[in-house]
Amino acid sequence: MNETMAYTGKPNVVLFFVDNLGFGELGCYGGGILRGADTRRIDQFSEEGMKLLNFAPEAQCTPSRSALMTGRYSIRSGNQSVPAYGMGGGLVRWERTIAEILSEAGYATQIVGKWHIGDTDGRWPTDHGFDEWYGLPRTYDECLWSEDPWYNPKRDPISYVMQGRKGESVRSVKQLTLDVRKDIDTEYQQRALDFIRRNVKAGKPFFLYYCHSMLHLPTIPRDEFKGKSGNGDWADCLMEMDHDFGQLLDLLDELGIRDNTVVVFFGDNGAEETLPWRGTSGFFEGSYFTGSEGSLRTPCMIRWPKQVPASRVSDEIVHITDIFTTIVRWAGGEMPTDRVIDGIDQRPFLLGKQDNSNREGFPFWNGDRLYGVKWKNWKGIFYRQKYMWDPVETLPTPHLYNLIEDPKERENVAIHHSWVLAHMAKIVAEFYKSVEKEQLIPPSAPIDFVPKSGQH
Repeated sequence: MNETMAYTGKPNVVLFFVDNLGFGELGCYGGGILRGADTRRIDQFSEEGMKLLNFAPEAQCTPSRSALMTGRYSIRSGNQSVPAYGMGGGLVRWERTIAEILSEAGYATQIVGKWHIGDTDGRWPTDHGFDEWYGLPRTYDECLWSEDPWYNPKRDPISYVMQGRKGESVRSVKQLTLDVRKDIDTEYQQRALDFIRRNVKAGKPFFLYYCHSMLHLPTIPRDEFKGKSGNGDWADCLMEMDHDFGQLLDLLDELGIRDNTVVVFFGDNGAEETLPWRGTSGFFEGSYFTGSEGSLRTPCMIRWPKQVPASRVSDEIVHITDIFTTIVRWAGGEMPTDRVIDGIDQRPFLLGKQDNSNREGFPFWNGDRLYGVKWKNWKGIFYRQKYMWDPVETLPTPHLYNLIEDPKERENVAIHHSWVLAHMAKIVAEFYKSVEKEQLIPPSAPIDFVPKSGQH
């Protein structure tokens, strides 16, 4: 157990959020050199704090980012699917983000990288609590548009890198092309490190939401990493991500703020599935955009020196919404009390005051479908789909897996352990009871939409 004194100041917060990182990519999760490149800086980081083996994002990019920002399952905010270009959607004005709460608590706030939960006025990051933003409104595969022989920029939409500051209009900086995509993490790095330096000099606590582009398709290494691994572009990009994270950690040491900075390294969903950029879920199976464990587990490591015990590893469940609640509490922010919050305060668990997570399970969706429920080491599913391009099979009765005995989810054992389904039914019932108290926000809801609530 951790016997250090509780920290009473406002810690700086860095959320280093990586894109489409499979469970089996990093060395500290069984990958690394098996994937063609060493990840020595991330592996070292994993020894300096807590490594979670059962960290649960949502199944797609947009849902995970919505859940992280609001502390609410994405189905509540109408962001349960990646929206097609031009279909609208994103966070409504009513939602409260972690950036808004920390900004009100006195933090400087910055996002670099992909936002993906709103691409119109009123829904930008700078409309939801961030002081500054540089990055993409949507997704990196839009850099492939300009390479498509059927694409006509005079007729078809153009994807831009965007920039904005709180209180000012967001502006387009340049078209997202393959060359821009290749070097964009260098731009993110420069802005992130400058943001940290400025606020340390000003003596102001900061919240940095660093959305690194790797390992989202297309994985194109920048020139300094091209060929460095000797194992192709994908492995070069793995080295690049490791380097960038290490450079960030070095700055925290250089500025003397290591001990009062919470750093979370984690992914937004499971591995890429499309060749030639395919990732791996390692010990588990499946890809993002499904209900498989390969979709619902991604690396997550948390370091806060002298607070979060080092070299601790756990298979206890932590959901992405829990990051919201835990960080807000650590930062001394005010938790919203006028809405349903799904995130659970995990401070006692992460600080080593208890061995068990404060969460036993959660329901999970892919789009509008409630795919299933996880409870402890058990998983119940209503639909079966392991990889993104597999057809979705509707099951006549729920299937149940013991993830310790059967991590590949091969054999339904519901007939042997049907008592487990009672616990899962309770989780589903609690969710639907919460919907009676607060209406779900529909996808593409108007920006001024406010859910009807039975709480008032």
